[in-house]
Amino acid sequence: MSGNGNAAATAVSPEPVTLASSGFRPSGATIGPKLPPSVVYCNSNSGSSCHFSLVSSCFSGSVRKQKEENSPKMRVIRVGTRKSQLARIQTDSVVATLKALYPGLQFEIIAMSTTGDKILDTALSKIGEKSLFTKELEHALERNEVDLVVHSLKDLPTVLPPGFTIGAVCKRECPYDAVVFHPKFVGKTLETLPEKSVVGTSSLRRAAQLQRKFPHLEFKSIRGNLNTRLRKLDELQEFSAIILAAAGLQRMGWQNRVGQILHPEECMYAVGQGALGVEVRAKDQDILDLVGVLHDPETLLRCIAERAFLRHLEGGCSVPVAVHTAMKDGQLYLTGGVWSLNGAESMQETMQATIHVPAQHEDGPEDDPQLVGITARNIPREAQLAAENLGISLATLLLNKGAKNILDVARQLNDAH
Repeated sequence: MSGNGNAAATAVSPEPVTLASSGFRPSGATIGPKLPPSVVYCNSNSGSSCHFSLVSSCFSGSVRKQKEENSPKMRVIRVGTRKSQLARIQTDSVVATLKALYPGLQFEIIAMSTTGDKILDTALSKIGEKSLFTKELEHALERNEVDLVVHSLKDLPTVLPPGFTIGAVCKRECPYDAVVFHPKFVGKTLETLPEKSVVGTSSLRRAAQLQRKFPHLEFKSIRGNLNTRLRKLDELQEFSAIILAAAGLQRMGWQNRVGQILHPEECMYAVGQGALGVEVRAKDQDILDLVGVLHDPETLLRCIAERAFLRHLEGGCSVPVAVHTAMKDGQLYLTGGVWSLNGAESMQETMQATIHVPAQHEDGPEDDPQLVGITARNIPREAQLAAENLGISLATLLLNKGAKNILDVARQLNDAH
């Protein structure tokens, strides 16, 4: 089943339109520190293809000159991260940007393993715990062992534990999924793979959508970090291809392995995919001010809408929920969908809302409550609320049309196997 809601938009742009952000950079700043070539973003003017440009994904948001002047001199800011190579690359890019913004500060990166890193023989949707890639890092925040933590935003639940907030949402890179093929199938697409070819994915969302789109393929869970999954693909004969986030492959510098980009009409992406979130203690005002300049307005508003949609559906990694968002001409477009585990049943709708993003940031009141786990006082509150309401409205529309039944059955079947 599919359709358009009462406030439905016309066709959603296949690529997000980047808002002009002139005037958002610190005084005297260039485009940012020299970063590894793996730091990329999805070019919004590239038509229907996913092209990549080598710029800093976090050099966005406003900062006033006096913030640099008032920075605590030589204070050491401890930054938590997972131990994986991708997590370190992502964290290094954020720290490089903060160093350029605050030259009077020092930064120490503290890496640790999470539950999701340790349990590799079980599908994520069947482990039965939330916060699989964040819990240990949040414990370190709680014990004051780190001051901030860099996450993939899609790993952060829409309801955070008490005392924590997302203090920055960095500029989103390409949010789409990518297909990496076994060497013997290079040059193929999912459509042209042989009958009964096995495709690996760790995501119910991807499997449900792709089973519906490519019924001649079989989908099987594959776990591990990017290095491990690519090694399993290349060295074993079990998989013809695997599905990974395009942003992760680009950050690792492995764009040459991308054989196919999956656009929203083939596979909508996960809530927050392609964006980085910086989690901090909710009452740590100095750190909130420090990282708040990293907020990218468009990414923030798109992700607030996506997270509100997921939260109102009461979704998570145990059910197939996916989104696509775009900002164009002052309108925020949100498409959301739910699927049965085998993709046989589905429901999608699109809605839009008028969102005004000002030419410059203004600090809001310090007591503003967070929205879907995010604190962003330098982005107008009314814009954030409009984005949240869009997500809630779309979720309500789907629920009224029967989405809850699809999700309940999917959750029960996943728990039973």
